[in-house]
This record gives sequence, C-alpha cells and structure tokens, in this order.
Amino acid sequence: MDKLNENVREKKHIKLGEIDSGPILVALLLGFIAVAIFVILRRRSAGRRDFLLTGLCESGKSAIFMQLLHGKLPETFTSIKENVGDYQAGGHSSVRLVDIPGHYRVRDKCFDLYKHKAKGIVFVVDSVTVQKDIRDVADPCSVLVLCNKQDQTTAKSAQVIKSLLEKELHTVRDTRSRKLQSVGDDDVNKPVTLGKPGRDFEFAHISQNIQFVESSRQGEGTEYPDRLDGSPYVNTREIERVGTETT
Repeated sequence: MDKLNENVREKKHIKLGEIDSGPILVALLLGFIAVAIFVILRRRSAGRRDFLLTGLCESGKSAIFMQLLHGKLPETFTSIKENVGDYQAGGHSSVRLVDIPGHYRVRDKCFDLYKHKAKGIVFVVDSVTVQKDIRDVADPCSVLVLCNKQDQTTAKSAQVIKSLLEKELHTVRDTRSRKLQSVGDDDVNKPVTLGKPGRDFEFAHISQNIQFVESSRQGEGTEYPDRLDGSPYVNTREIERVGTETT
C-alpha cells in the first residue's frame, strides 16, 4: 500500500513541460488545415452562381434576359450597364443572370467585374449579321454560343456559324503563328498551337466544352418562315436545358 502511494506522489510531481506535446500539436494543426480547406472550397463553389450573357451589340442579349426573367418581350435598346436578376428553372436552385453590355467601350470592364463568379457563359450571336462581325465574334468564348434571331429568313444555322468561326479562328491562328515565328526561333518564342498542329482548327480539337445552339426571342406557337439553309429551329428553352445541366 505504501509503495502504491509513493507511485501516486511521483506522478503528481511530473511537470507539464516533461510531456511530449509534439504529436498533439501536429494533430491539431492538421485538423485546422482540413477544416480551413473545406470552408474555402465550399465558399468558392457556393459563390459561383452567375451565368453571363455576353456577345456583340444588338445580338439580342437583353431580350433573352427579359424573356427568361419576366416572360416579356419589350422593346430593348443598346445597354450601357449590366442587367442582373435571379432566375430559377425546373425546380433547381436559382442562379443569377448577368446581361453584359455588348458595346466595346464597356463590355470588357463589365465582364471583368463578374468573370470570377461566373458558373457559365452564354455567348449570344446574331445569326443574321454574324458573317459581317465574324472577327469580333471569334474572340475567346466559353461554354455556349447561342445563335439568336433564328426566326429571320436570312439567319444562318448553328452549324454554319460554327464552321464560319472555325475557319476564322484557323486563319487567326496561322497569322499569329507566323508572326511569332518571325520574331525568333528560341524555345521561349515557340507559339502555343490552338487545336491540333498541322490540321484545320475545329472546336472538337480543344478540351473545353463549347456548345452551339439556336434560339429566337419570339415565343412558342409563332409561325416561323422557312430559313435559307433549311435547318431546324430551336427555342430559347434550350438555354434552360444547358443551365440545368451545369447546376
């Protein structure tokens, strides 16, 4: 009994500094890091709920914005400021639609304000004037190319517009490649090829998923004239389908 009491007294005299706290501190630190990473990733995913409607002036972005949010087709004018509104489709969680102005003086600045929170980008193309504006349309775009105004007889189909963009991007790629090669032959100056080297550019050659769909601001039940290329018509509900697939 005396020996047991002596052992107890010896344990009481053990100082806190004599305990090896290294493994405990490491475990606490790892736990804190794991929680911090989880919170950061959750905030980032939750923060990305914007779908940006981008494109050139008079392509129909604001009309699509108004139809999706309010079900109306009011007369629209060239926007000098973004339009923002919440949209919910098919019982899914709501997303925020941002109508980016198409004017070259404000579109880049406005796009920079929202691009970091963008969950998706809809690039609206005027299917009638696309050939005239092909160089502007060939600027970098992502996710969805929406070929609007398909109810007009001179509208080009999504497949035709896709081919036009592929040809223009192929021309731009080759032109810039030759300019870079003329600067020097060092490894630093070697151009990065868009698509597959030695082949005509196709959207299928790049890893990014870019879809082409057709649309019109006209509502359902409207009689549409036959288009020159004989291709089928797709309503703006295609936007809802693409949006719900990415949510």
